[in-house]
Amino acid sequence: MASTCCLFSATPTAKPLKPKIGRQRTPQCLVSTSHALSKFTLSLQKTHSTKSSSSASVEEGRENHEESMSIEALQRFVNLNLGNWNGSFHQFDTNGRLMHRVTTKLAASSYGEDSLISLIQTLYIKQPQISGYSHEPEWAEYKIKETNMFTVDKYQQIGFFPNERAFSLRYQTAGMLETVLRQGVLGEDDIGEESPKNLKLPSRRPSIVCENCLYSQDRDMRVRAFHIMDPQGIIQMLLIFLEERGDGVLFPPFLDNVEANTNRITSFLGKWKGHCKTKRSGVYGATIAEADTVAVLEFDDKGQLIQDITSISNEGSVTTSVHWMGTISDNLVTFDGGFQMTLLPGGMYMGCPCNVAKSVAESKSFHLEFCWLESPGKRQRLVRTYDVEGLAVSTSYFSETKM
Repeated sequence: MASTCCLFSATPTAKPLKPKIGRQRTPQCLVSTSHALSKFTLSLQKTHSTKSSSSASVEEGRENHEESMSIEALQRFVNLNLGNWNGSFHQFDTNGRLMHRVTTKLAASSYGEDSLISLIQTLYIKQPQISGYSHEPEWAEYKIKETNMFTVDKYQQIGFFPNERAFSLRYQTAGMLETVLRQGVLGEDDIGEESPKNLKLPSRRPSIVCENCLYSQDRDMRVRAFHIMDPQGIIQMLLIFLEERGDGVLFPPFLDNVEANTNRITSFLGKWKGHCKTKRSGVYGATIAEADTVAVLEFDDKGQLIQDITSISNEGSVTTSVHWMGTISDNLVTFDGGFQMTLLPGGMYMGCPCNVAKSVAESKSFHLEFCWLESPGKRQRLVRTYDVEGLAVSTSYFSETKM
């Protein structure tokens, strides 16, 4: 499973979380709290629906247009992922501590045309070298099931932003990620048990496995961030692939952990202004909301973290504000709205509910977030929204500049 894989391995299929109330809610455009911004998206959807024609011929034309656009989107998605990617895989605990790092390579090619195009990927995992041996490093091979029109829409529930070069994907299991850890840390002699290296493996029945991928705006590089939630809906671990495309990459990029004892929150403090675009899940996903956003993150005079976010729809008809207060302990930020952010090296953070199962039980939508501040003053964010049944319904992309 590289950036576009639909994971099929020997591990069982993840069981969806089941809420006490099975009523679905409308997809929501969110900035930091999905349920708090539901009015914003609902208003945009109502505005959109009043402008839609009820004519059967117009509806048929729209469906044909969506079909052709979905084929184009799939082709652009495949092209975005083609090539040889050299990089590194990082495992972090929920407090942002680096647990393991593994060197990886990914080869991606395609075959077929139009709606029959497929993406083929093979992941290579560098094996740990035995002390005293100087032979060439060995690589374990993991073949990823091909990605095509069927898998990308039904299994992966893709949220794809071709112009922004960003996407989100759903996975059925964590089998590929477990393989990277076993092969890259334990090696081929693994007998299926945890090693003295305190290796922590993903759950065999995760409730959610989500990938958010952001591409660099300056280099042919990308970051793929994985949230893994255990069967109880609690975040289990955070995984990062940092990859650069090209055959001449001699030194694969990696996240330097020298920041481990520094204040990672500093880069995110201040006022951020930008634009948000939200799409429904699936290769046919249309844009359902756009907004200008302003986000402020700062400490008050008592040392408490304050987050204020304002969204204004493109038409200016809907304004939504969110105010959160939080605390920070090492690299973990916890907000009073039941949301947490783990600060990572490299100008990144990953956010998620403190307890997904609690949100589902209370019939509340929730979201997972990944932010990459590639250079000072500019950042990208992806926010994946889930409905009350734990199903991905939309993805939001943010491009923001520090004021």
